[in-house]
Amino acid sequence: MQQARRRDRRPDHRAGPVRDRHRVPAFAVEGADVVLVGYFSGRQKDFAASMDAAARELTERGSRVVGRIVQRRGVSAGGVGKMTLPYSSRTLLSYGKVRETAELCARTEADAAVFLTPLTERQRHVLPKLLGRPAVSLADVLTGD
Repeated sequence: MQQARRRDRRPDHRAGPVRDRHRVPAFAVEGADVVLVGYFSGRQKDFAASMDAAARELTERGSRVVGRIVQRRGVSAGGVGKMTLPYSSRTLLSYGKVRETAELCARTEADAAVFLTPLTERQRHVLPKLLGRPAVSLADVLTGD
């Protein structure tokens, strides 16, 4: 006869909502130097206008945009079939563009990197480690989340 399996007495590592485990603290943009990062499809021709509008929104909230990085997907013939997908589910961008963003953040001594596209929980966890500073989405900044 087998014994009933007892529950482990260790604390549950999954306790609490997953959303809160990797939550990046709210980033205060007032007085902060930020690098603006945009990820766009090759079909989107007005990406510069989107970047300008985001820069205006951040400036109105008291931050200073010290640099811009644009990752375009589907500009080359090889990327056309994958235009709707990010380069990486971990970082959203290609590895080279993440490295370029980290270098720009370091060179300009930016306080954070603000992404135009919403970031997944995984990206919110991975990008700050790779960039060496907070990585937040513009939507989070605008809503004060």
